Amino acid sequence: MRQFLKTAICLAALAGTALYPGVAPASDLELTITAPAGAGGGWDSAARSLQEAMMATGQAKSVQVVNVPGAGGTVGLAQFVGSAKGAADQLLVAGITLVGASISNNSPVDLTQVTPLARLTGDPLVVVVPKDSPIKTIDDLLATIKKDVATTIWVGGSAGGADHILAALITKSAGADPSKINYVAYSGGGEALAAMLGGQATAGVSGYGEWEGQIKSGDLRALAISYPEPIAGIEAKPLKAQGLDIELVNWRGIFAAPGVEGEDLEALKAAVDNTVKSQQWQDIVKARGWTDYYAPSDEFKGFIASETDRVRTILTSIGLAQ
Repeated sequence: MRQFLKTAICLAALAGTALYPGVAPASDLELTITAPAGAGGGWDSAARSLQEAMMATGQAKSVQVVNVPGAGGTVGLAQFVGSAKGAADQLLVAGITLVGASISNNSPVDLTQVTPLARLTGDPLVVVVPKDSPIKTIDDLLATIKKDVATTIWVGGSAGGADHILAALITKSAGADPSKINYVAYSGGGEALAAMLGGQATAGVSGYGEWEGQIKSGDLRALAISYPEPIAGIEAKPLKAQGLDIELVNWRGIFAAPGVEGEDLEALKAAVDNTVKSQQWQDIVKARGWTDYYAPSDEFKGFIASETDRVRTILTSIGLAQ
């Protein structure tokens, strides 16, 4: 297997393909990427985008995507850890929400048990209110929370995920007890959007891209984004630029199975790194409205450790971890 992977990467780096002139023809590398969520979500999109780019750049002959939804990604993670150990043809897409879900669900598995290959993208979360809301600014939202945290209804994705974490951080900044946050978790962005449009929530949090259409149509009012710097094409300002010491990046990354090492690991690192540095990948990132948040394996490994500690601290403050 090691020689097979090494040869595959070398071949991919040497020749051209008919689909993309000047790019190496498809190597003999055959991969399966597990997206620990249903079709159509952020992890599924990341997995299928990586699938497209790896094949277009000749870094793989074939890439299959397998969806394993459940419990904020922990079902798919547990299956991956249990069945893929040492398998150099198995990959997993995951992100910050899986870090939170592992902690809040007291899962026996977490992302420290798989092998980081690269951090891929980092999307801003957006804080919104319905168009008819009397809340016009982030300061108005803070005042509303401070007045009565229990009647300030938030909607977003899974409990313990990035949306929930951001709502808790904003609640804390308002001087309220984040453990008393009234957060309604939805498994899909469409359900949370319906609650927002139906006036059933005070505020909502989601990836900017998921609600961009409603923001631009005026059905939702964007108060702030969670990214540390302004983003071209997004009118909403970062929380930091509005006086709140809060930044949260909804990052996604790619992992190899536990126990993959040596030449197998180096070959996978090369295949992923060559892919995410390609024009094909950059075009996909731009088309999907993502932000390039690339970090190589060693840097990503340290990031996973620090991010796990940070998320645990936040979830402990809102009563979702001990």
